[in-house]
Amino acid sequence: MAETLNEQPTLGEGKKTRQGSQSVTLESVAKLAGVAPTTVSRALNHPDKVAQKTRDRITQVIQQTGYVPNLLAGGLASNKSRLIAVIVPSLVNIVYAETIQHFAKPMKEAGYQVLQGEVGYDLEEEEKLIAAVLSRRPDAIFLTGIHHSNNCRRQLLAANIPIVETWDVTPTPLDIVVGFSQEAVGKQTADFFYEKGYRKFAIVSAEDHRATLRNASFKKTLAAKGIENVAVSIVPGISNLELGRHAAAKLFDEGLHDSLIFCSSDTLAHGVLTEAQVRGISVPEDISIVGFGDQNFAAFTYPALTTVRIDRATMGRLSANALLCRLNNVDVTEKVIDLGFEIVVRDTA
Repeated sequence: MAETLNEQPTLGEGKKTRQGSQSVTLESVAKLAGVAPTTVSRALNHPDKVAQKTRDRITQVIQQTGYVPNLLAGGLASNKSRLIAVIVPSLVNIVYAETIQHFAKPMKEAGYQVLQGEVGYDLEEEEKLIAAVLSRRPDAIFLTGIHHSNNCRRQLLAANIPIVETWDVTPTPLDIVVGFSQEAVGKQTADFFYEKGYRKFAIVSAEDHRATLRNASFKKTLAAKGIENVAVSIVPGISNLELGRHAAAKLFDEGLHDSLIFCSSDTLAHGVLTEAQVRGISVPEDISIVGFGDQNFAAFTYPALTTVRIDRATMGRLSANALLCRLNNVDVTEKVIDLGFEIVVRDTA
């Protein structure tokens, strides 16, 4: 007859052992609860098949020991880990954070856990992280962008799991893509402000691939209209207000005036606006500024920031819906979902 729980020794009694030096196993939980390991496994995976008193005893041991069930091992038969991997350039950038927030909610409601990883804008870092993530056997992956190293693409395709790529579109996604055309953003922004009468332009941009595509399309569109002299100031790393100020300072020191500055993010645009104000340059009378992303502060700068709005929340929700369909073996008829974008005119341009 098994002993009652309060008569069992607890981990750490007798010989003192550091909790971090020895993992708590299913077998040790079973021993402390006075049941067989299969009973613990059944209580975790099929609690309705275990008597209430036995479940309570096992639950108390789990709480005492801090035991974390190995859900991957428990799900080997079904090949399900219940983990969804999310790969983004930055975990703190609100542009990506809002998308992930609206992606994660329906995934969690469906019983999945979302694990996030940050790679900056480095394809090698993305390849390393994805290799590590795939070794944990996620059920699906959310990716930012459509450009990956050749080896990374091979690994993703070989994994044979649902994949959604975001923040861009392509006719040949790895699986599903939810986003918008970077080239279209550049072209339509150039066309829009040319039609408004602007004839002098500049670019302040981060080095990431998607911004580069927008910039190239922006310049190409202007060149077709006879405007080929577009001043460019590129900043390294993740965009922030400080880098925006430095980039603007470079352009202003080189004599830039009476121009529209197209920025690769609202954060950089905010930095350009701040540097202009410090120097006494009037916006939009002396220069005009256009951001990208329509972040939550864009409408509240002074003057309010003109920008390109991306529906980040819808991108997250549609990405989740697409993956959940794939995970539930429901056909996804629309593999390429183009959300488009909107030029939001405020006071800086």
